[in-house]
Amino acid sequence: MKKIEILGTGCPKCQKTTEIIEKEIKEAGVEAEVIKVQELDEIVNRGVMMTPAVMVDGVLKCEGKIPGSKEIKSWFA
Repeated sequence: MKKIEILGTGCPKCQKTTEIIEKEIKEAGVEAEVIKVQELDEIVNRGVMMTPAVMVDGVLKCEGKIPGSKEIKSWFA
């Protein structure tokens, strides 16, 4: 099971990132736990300077933008 963490304070871009990732997970049939990390201290402690950011299994995959469908799919290939 993949662990996907969406780092952001809950802004519209962060919400859209969550929506897109959940949609792609469902379509791909990937087993994943989606966790929202909204505490600013925690986000900064992970070295993230721009949100939204996405970590998959502890690895930063995207920062400062909403990821596209192809990009998300590549994380599960």
